[in-house]
Amino acid sequence: MPGHRLMLDCLAAPDAATLPLHCVTPEGLEALRARLPAGAAGFLDASGFAAKAQEVRLLPGGGGITGAVLGLGEGPATPWSFGGLANALPAGSAWHLAEEALVEEAVLGWCLGAYRYARFKAASRAPARLRAPPGTERSQHAAEAAWRVRDLINAPANLMGPAELAQATQNLATVYGARCTIIAGAALQEGFPALAAVGQASPRAPRVAVLEWGVPDAPLVALCGKGVCFDSGGLDLKPASSMLRMKKDMGGAAIVLGIAEMVMRAGLPVRLLVLVGAVENAVAGNAFRPMDVLRTRAGLTVEVGNTDAEGRLVLADLLTYAAEQDPALLIDCATLTGAARAALGPDLPALFTPDEALAAALLGAGERTADPLWRLPLHGGYDSWLDSTIADLNNVSSRPMAGAIIGGLFLRRFIPPTTPWAHLDVYAWNDSARPGRPEGGEAQAMRAVAGAVETLFAGIPGPGR
Repeated sequence: MPGHRLMLDCLAAPDAATLPLHCVTPEGLEALRARLPAGAAGFLDASGFAAKAQEVRLLPGGGGITGAVLGLGEGPATPWSFGGLANALPAGSAWHLAEEALVEEAVLGWCLGAYRYARFKAASRAPARLRAPPGTERSQHAAEAAWRVRDLINAPANLMGPAELAQATQNLATVYGARCTIIAGAALQEGFPALAAVGQASPRAPRVAVLEWGVPDAPLVALCGKGVCFDSGGLDLKPASSMLRMKKDMGGAAIVLGIAEMVMRAGLPVRLLVLVGAVENAVAGNAFRPMDVLRTRAGLTVEVGNTDAEGRLVLADLLTYAAEQDPALLIDCATLTGAARAALGPDLPALFTPDEALAAALLGAGERTADPLWRLPLHGGYDSWLDSTIADLNNVSSRPMAGAIIGGLFLRRFIPPTTPWAHLDVYAWNDSARPGRPEGGEAQAMRAVAGAVETLFAGIPGPGR
């Protein structure tokens, strides 16, 4: 990816001098001791190494370090098993995997754990580096995409407004020879009226970035991302504590860009339509108000029950535009509701879809890629909770329950019944640092969706990219 690739500075050059890293479960510890030199095996015994998850020992010898051992613990190894190594091993040291198993998980986890957002503050230390074995290119590509998603989410809102988010879409399109159109001004008011209303109070004008890629006769995969670059809540103003992470409210848009990168880089046999709704929900004299009635692209009218439920208004117009193109698959990603986090916590994006085959593909891909999702119901019994006396529907429920489901039901009003569609309500953030998951922005559901796209459209001739 000339001109766009982030340097994964946690990877060593193929010809670099490296030390061996042994990865072992408690069950395999005795066999590892038998393979190691007697001094190293004795050191492991004397130090009490038990191969617990994330347990690391440096092996001494010859006046220095001769290798290291990582404990994998009892459960199945995942990328997170290796996520702490770039920081746990000596700064700037270089390593290779002594065993051939789990190389893809090791490379992905190592790289994800090495990420840091260093735009304004230099990293305190250089990461340890891994020599990635041949055949792990997909893991490296996934890590690079995740780094870029994290960078977009971590950028402060004063430097990541609607224009900058649209430009990030343009930059991605340029790298892959895709087409990118930016819709703003009068065209936005006419074609995306609800989205335009959300962003009209900000001095940073709203816009929609449209990325298109692939050959004309391939099945169309449409991705829609909520790109609210900062969410004050509008006139239904959030309390200060709730605004502290609202730079991440464009996380859905960042994630669909990451999915698009993975799809294009893998040359999957699909056409892509990526829609990024880039807006800022601000407060000013011309802000949209509670009880306003907005027109949507679909022709439905929406009464504004709460200006802090703006993301679904942004997505309503994007989903309508995408559905007009008759996609074979339509997926939206959004930091839509706090209710999803209350139900599932920060690590499990909520999956909503009426399509059983699509649900199975997404859930299965989430398991395979260590990027899990959890399905919640689109319970039709709550549809009437969106009723309005003066418009086709309200943007919030009349009852203070089932908020994540209500968000999904609102979006479903803009989806044709025959369109395969899934809605992902993501958190897009790590509240605290864990192995492989530094505090800050996170590319949740990115690998799961890209994996599902690959599975669903396997066997179709590729675009020759």
